[in-house]
Amino acid sequence: MTSIEKIARILRTDKDYISKIESRFEAVTGQRGVLDTIMEQNEKLIHDRMLLLGVSSSADAKEIYDALISKIESDDQHIFKALGNPNCKANSDCQKIAGVAISAAKPPRGMFLKLDKAREFIIKEPPKKVMNFLGYDSARKMLDQEDLLEVYSSLRFIEGSDWLNNVFFKQYESLTPDDFEEREIVVKALDIKWAAESKKFVLKKRHNISHLKELGVVFIIPATLGISGEVLRMFALILHYLYEIPFYSQIFKNISDNRTTFTRNFTSLLRGDVLDRHFPDSDKSLWLVVQRYLAKEDEYDWRLFSPHINPEALHWSRAEENLSGLGAMLDGFSKELVFWENLDWVGDYFKDELGKDILVSFNLVDAVMSLVKEKEMTKYLYHHQEALWNQIFEAYFGRKDLERKAQEFLLQGYFEI
Repeated sequence: MTSIEKIARILRTDKDYISKIESRFEAVTGQRGVLDTIMEQNEKLIHDRMLLLGVSSSADAKEIYDALISKIESDDQHIFKALGNPNCKANSDCQKIAGVAISAAKPPRGMFLKLDKAREFIIKEPPKKVMNFLGYDSARKMLDQEDLLEVYSSLRFIEGSDWLNNVFFKQYESLTPDDFEEREIVVKALDIKWAAESKKFVLKKRHNISHLKELGVVFIIPATLGISGEVLRMFALILHYLYEIPFYSQIFKNISDNRTTFTRNFTSLLRGDVLDRHFPDSDKSLWLVVQRYLAKEDEYDWRLFSPHINPEALHWSRAEENLSGLGAMLDGFSKELVFWENLDWVGDYFKDELGKDILVSFNLVDAVMSLVKEKEMTKYLYHHQEALWNQIFEAYFGRKDLERKAQEFLLQGYFEI
């Protein structure tokens, strides 16, 4: 099987797409054999990691998958002990985890919604469910007594998406660049009082961390799913958001130069809009910029099979690279966490017990989320597949150009090479 055929099979796409990419990118860059090199690296990385896991080259898919899960559980224990056995239901312990993640990522300052404006939005459209939960009859009184960022975070898991999208976020349509300011990103562990009200949200999302990119906030709900890999998953998610928020903040700055289109573009970014139209054939290579994991909504979405780059996969890649530094910061077990470096795009087909070919992802996030989903091996592969699309582009043009294209063309939704 050729490299083009292997890549197409892993990505579930037409090999003609991959062949056209190779022809066009070779003509533009003068680089030959890039896709062959990608597949050779894929094979080598899998071979090396299987040796480290103590898994034979003849192992079946389940054996490899179980070894990856065991690795995650082992690394999680390393981090858990290094942090002094934190209780993920305790506010102070969650904040400690947050502090270590911030030290590892060192996020830059960003352009975010002014806090006075955020306060104004809550007063104009009072979140009645939140007020009822906290025991207030006035939004103004609530904000005089409660932490603004905690209240704003709670909107996501108490008020419901209908009210948020159709009522509260409608206010964002009045925003101008003047409503933003530069300040530090905040990672905030919420008070324990929110734990019970957030339970449904945590179970649905299958994690206890989310973010408000417009405010530059990552929030941690003091809760646990009681599943192995909890602390490692928390670190990975926080690091991911600490790369995602600056990425969008830079776009906020870029679009603020044009006041006429600012509001439309800003709300589009928050919605996570993705272009949904086909293009006529061209001699050039057309790439979509897909800012969401579409496979979570529809694993057969046509855009998943078209050439595209994904900023989300880029943020995860940077987070995984940062994990080794995290190990060094804690107690020097960075060698353990280096295992996951450069594996986000790595995976291949292996036989199952019945001799059927099964795609196994070596991507840390796929493995962690599969663990959360009670070890349903085939459920999580899309982080790896999205990362492989990025890897193809990066192999020809480099990481910096991948990042630049992701930011520059995210709103347009596509670019051509």
